[in-house]
Amino acid sequence: MAALLQKTPAAPGPPIWISVTLLWGTVFFFTSSWMLSLATGMLREGSFTVSGGDLFRVYGFHLPVLVLFALLAMMVKNLIDPQGRKQVQRQQSVVEGKRERLFVSFAGSIATSFFFTGLTASTFLWSAAFTGLAVDLTPKVVALAALYNIAAGLAASLLVGVVFMIAKVGRK
Repeated sequence: MAALLQKTPAAPGPPIWISVTLLWGTVFFFTSSWMLSLATGMLREGSFTVSGGDLFRVYGFHLPVLVLFALLAMMVKNLIDPQGRKQVQRQQSVVEGKRERLFVSFAGSIATSFFFTGLTASTFLWSAAFTGLAVDLTPKVVALAALYNIAAGLAASLLVGVVFMIAKVGRK
């Protein structure tokens, strides 16, 4: 794997953006759902009682949201950095061992886990009209769930960092 990463990486295209967004969006959909349930119970406000089957029905609505988000994020990134130089430099720095060794994008993990909680809550609220779920999420519940979900983001970042260490990615 390390040998494959020695070449100068190209800026990622739509398949990479979509697949990475689907991966993390799926992880954070399920962790966010759990945190929303936890926060609703702790604060005793709102309503969020969702069964396993309901999770997968709402996830069906969440998938196109994730794909759209991936494409919009890619378009914005391409407007800011059309050649993808910053992203390629970051990838090269990781491969050369000059960046993240244990946590993969520590700050990014915090922001992503927080953001995806809001996106998940929005999907539940929006899809309730189609699924018949009784979902009532207050801003306070969503904010607390997002704070709790940061732990999931950091754990995921740590896990990826450990995988990189085991695979010896970023070692000279």
